[in-house]
Amino acid sequence: MLSSEKRSLARFLVIYLASTLLLFSLASWIFYSSSKHHLLNKQRDTIVYEAERIKSKLRALHQSNDATLYYPYHSEIDSAIYDLDKQYIFGTFNPSIDLDTSLFTKDKLYYLSKVEPYYLGAAYLLTARKIDYAPIYALQKQILFFLLLAGLVFSALGYFLGRLFVAPMRDAIARMNLFIQDTTHELNTPISTILTNIEMIETFRKHEENMDELKRIEIASMTLSRIYDDLTYLNLNHHYHRKIETLNMGDLLKERLVYFTSMLEVKKIETVLDIKENITLNIDKNDALRLIDNLLSNAIKYNKRYGKLNIILNDTMLCIGDTGIGMSKNDLSEVKQRFKRANKSEGGFGIGLHIVSQVSENYDFDLQIKSVINEGTEVKIVW
Repeated sequence: MLSSEKRSLARFLVIYLASTLLLFSLASWIFYSSSKHHLLNKQRDTIVYEAERIKSKLRALHQSNDATLYYPYHSEIDSAIYDLDKQYIFGTFNPSIDLDTSLFTKDKLYYLSKVEPYYLGAAYLLTARKIDYAPIYALQKQILFFLLLAGLVFSALGYFLGRLFVAPMRDAIARMNLFIQDTTHELNTPISTILTNIEMIETFRKHEENMDELKRIEIASMTLSRIYDDLTYLNLNHHYHRKIETLNMGDLLKERLVYFTSMLEVKKIETVLDIKENITLNIDKNDALRLIDNLLSNAIKYNKRYGKLNIILNDTMLCIGDTGIGMSKNDLSEVKQRFKRANKSEGGFGIGLHIVSQVSENYDFDLQIKSVINEGTEVKIVW
């Protein structure tokens, strides 16, 4: 899967899962609040029932002639009686709560009821019990398990829907890659033929009066050859075997500058070299060629006539800068993407810096691009 497909799929999954999670979290919270309230009400019902039982006991005690009075007692439910002023009289506990404002704490449920008729000086009865959190904890576990299961199910469903979502993009890219593959195959033979014949003409010095025309044909053929190489590289990047070897980057850079001599001469570009000798790098030669060729090609293509091409090579980096048209900040943020062209006035497929980015990523190089509109662009590869 290409990086663009991965980004589209990731964005879809983030939006889909975030909205689904939000919806299920809200529904789960409503369900949890309702169920918790129901469980607490069931526990409150027990103290309401106990309050009625104690009232009946108080009534029986009031009517009894037995001199020994026993206050009703329950092993799990506390109770206390209060007078008309809500002053404590007696009970199995004496809580420090305000009977007029709050009848609920973190650990206990309370129920205050009137004693009618007025028995043994008791006007109010307060019953309470500890909250049993076991069913509430069980409810929480069930909801968390449901959310986890729903998350897994909807993640799988989201991934499947996401694949369907990017399928048209994949088909379009597949067709484009097939077109590129067929195009490069068809271009190879005529390009090779043109370049071979130009070399033969230059070797035998024929038609010297038409050398300017031949130079233009040579430049056009070299451009086609480079496009062919780039498209081939783009199509086979992840499939061909890389032969890592120690390359002298200075020698390779000078060799490629000779290859681009014709283009430099046509635009009258001055080349400023600061190349340190014997700089070696462990890299596949094709990758190194694509790295250097695309940087040089862009620096020439987008340079101004009579501009400068600044090349620095040392132990830590390769830096190629031009004095051309430059790029905006918005273009800089997207210029590494495949088929992205910052300037559409020049030809090309918008794959040069994408290839440079891919090569840099394969070898953990740091690709740095600085550019100012109408002042130029500097591309630095730090290894």
